Amino acid sequence: MASLQHTPIFLQSTKSSPSIPSRSNLIHNLSFSATFPSLKLKAAVFASSAGVATGGASSAKMAASVAASYASALADVAKSNNTLDATSADVEKIEKIFTNQQVFDFFANPVIDVEKKREMLDQIASSSGLSPHTANFLNILVDSGRIDLIKDIVSEFEVVYNDLTDTQLAVVSSVVQLESQHLAQIAKQVQKLTGAKNVRVKTVIDPSLVAGFTIRYGSSGSKLIDMSVKKQLEEIAAQLDLGDIKLGV
Repeated sequence: MASLQHTPIFLQSTKSSPSIPSRSNLIHNLSFSATFPSLKLKAAVFASSAGVATGGASSAKMAASVAASYASALADVAKSNNTLDATSADVEKIEKIFTNQQVFDFFANPVIDVEKKREMLDQIASSSGLSPHTANFLNILVDSGRIDLIKDIVSEFEVVYNDLTDTQLAVVSSVVQLESQHLAQIAKQVQKLTGAKNVRVKTVIDPSLVAGFTIRYGSSGSKLIDMSVKKQLEEIAAQLDLGDIKLGV
C-alpha cells in the first residue's frame, strides 16, 4: 500500500554562472534516445516549439499533452522490457522526491547548469535504487528542458499504468494513518465496486476530516465515499437549517 510520505532531500545552495542550454543542445545530448526510440521525434518537436510563447489555457493544454507523450513513451519502454511494475515503483519514488519543493525548484531553475542537474540525478538514482532506464529517462527530461513537467508526467504515467494493468486507484484520506488491514478491506471493497483486476491504495493525511475517512476512486477521482465526521456534521447542520453558520473544525 502506497503512502504519500515525503522523502527529505537537502540541497546546499551553490552559486554558478547562468548556463541556459540552446535549442540545438536540447537534442544534442539525447544519446539516451537509443533506449527511448519513441522520444526521438517528440524531443525534436518539443525543442522546436520551446521558444513559442503561449499562455493561459492553451499553454496548460500543451503542457498536459507533452507530459502525456513522455509518460506514454516511458510506459512503452517499460512494457517492452517487461519492467512495467518496477518502473511504476520507480515513478512512485520520483513522485515523493519531487514533492520536496526545494528539489523541484533546483531542477526547474533554467539558470542552473545542466551538468549540475545530471550530477544530482546520479545521486538520486543511486540512493533511491532507480532502474537504469528510469534514470536515463530523467536525464532526457533535463536535456530537453522538460524536467519542470515531472509532476504532470508522474500523474499521466499513473493513468497509463492503470489502463495497461486494469488497476483502479483509490485515494484514502484520513486524519491518522489507517492500519494495513483496514486499507486492505477498503481495497477489496473498491475492487467489488469497480470490477478492476487490481486496486492500488494511496493514503493522504487530512486533519480537516475530524475523524473517519474518505475514498476517491474512478476516472480522475470522480467517485467519492465519504465516511468522515466532517461530512456527518455538515449533514446535521443542513438538517437543522443552520444557514451560513460555519463549523469550527
